[in-house]
Amino acid sequence: MTATTATPGLRRLTKRAQYLNAARGLRAGRPGFSLQAIAVGDGSPGVGLTVTKKSGNSPERNRIKRRLRAALRACADDFQPRHDYVLVGRRDALTLPFSRVVSDLASAIAKVHAKPRVTPEIQ
Repeated sequence: MTATTATPGLRRLTKRAQYLNAARGLRAGRPGFSLQAIAVGDGSPGVGLTVTKKSGNSPERNRIKRRLRAALRACADDFQPRHDYVLVGRRDALTLPFSRVVSDLASAIAKVHAKPRVTPEIQ
C-alpha cells in the first residue's frame, strides 16, 4: 500500500499557489469542513485538503484527513471538470457520522456550483 492513494479522475493540488487561488473562489461551510472552489483551465477537477493545528494534535488531524479523503472518493463523480476544490477540515469531522460528512460534501459541491439568484430591484 502506498502513502498516496490516487482517486480516479481527480487531480491532486500540490502547489501553495493552487490553494491560495482556490481561497479566492466560492465557499460553502459545513460543520465538518469548509469547501473552497474556483474555476481553472485544467480539464480534470483538482482537489486539495488541509487541516490546521487549531483542529487538534497530529493523530486527530490525520484522522480528520483520512475521513475527508474517504468522503472525497465517495463524492468523486460530483466534482466538475475545470475546477479546483480545497477542503479545510474542522474538528467536528471526527465526531460526525461518515454518512453525514459525505452528504454535507455533496451539498457543498452543489452549493458552490448553484447559479446565483437574481433579486428583483425595488423601485
